[in-house]
Amino acid sequence: MSILEALNKEKIIAILRNVPEKKLDETAIALNRGGIKLIEVTMNSEGALQAINRWKSLFSNKMIIGAGTVLNLQMAKEAISAGADFLITPNLDEEVVSYSIDQGVVIWPGVMTPSEMVRAWEAGAEAVKLFPAGLLGIDYIKDVKGPLDSIPIIATGGVNLQNIKTFLEAGVLGVGLGSSLVDKKLIEENRFDDLTNLARKYVTAVNQESSRL
Repeated sequence: MSILEALNKEKIIAILRNVPEKKLDETAIALNRGGIKLIEVTMNSEGALQAINRWKSLFSNKMIIGAGTVLNLQMAKEAISAGADFLITPNLDEEVVSYSIDQGVVIWPGVMTPSEMVRAWEAGAEAVKLFPAGLLGIDYIKDVKGPLDSIPIIATGGVNLQNIKTFLEAGVLGVGLGSSLVDKKLIEENRFDDLTNLARKYVTAVNQESSRL
């Protein structure tokens, strides 16, 4: 199964941004116990590269490990060297897309406009990250999916437990979940069992929607 196929099945990418370095592993373990199979740590997080490298061994075949907020070619090189299975960017940089593809690493670049979506697709990206999806809204996604239905969209920003089903109904391939899933308060208070339970709620919501669709 390819990484894109795994995302199509699982629907959720957990985004760890600025989680304290000493709690990165506990957080990832808690999310995985809750059923999360795709996870990214953003490159502007302390200890991101070390975490990616550790998790490749720690989780083996249990999770697919990615690097997020990959802003430029140097970051892409560092993330790939650390062992990232996929890269996600907040912006569209064709040089980064091209390099990642040449290295055999999946990349989902950040886009907002139809023009950026087409540019990313023509550069070789298998899917695009629509950001900020919450601000753009469901109607925007439905509208761009009309003419651009061949380009898989990952909705990121503003997706939560209350609206995740609506985003999936709109036809997105998957969603990126930051603070709505990776709850900083739970992590700060070491309530990792509660974090696992929160992850299970998201996974259950996705499974229910997938069976309905």
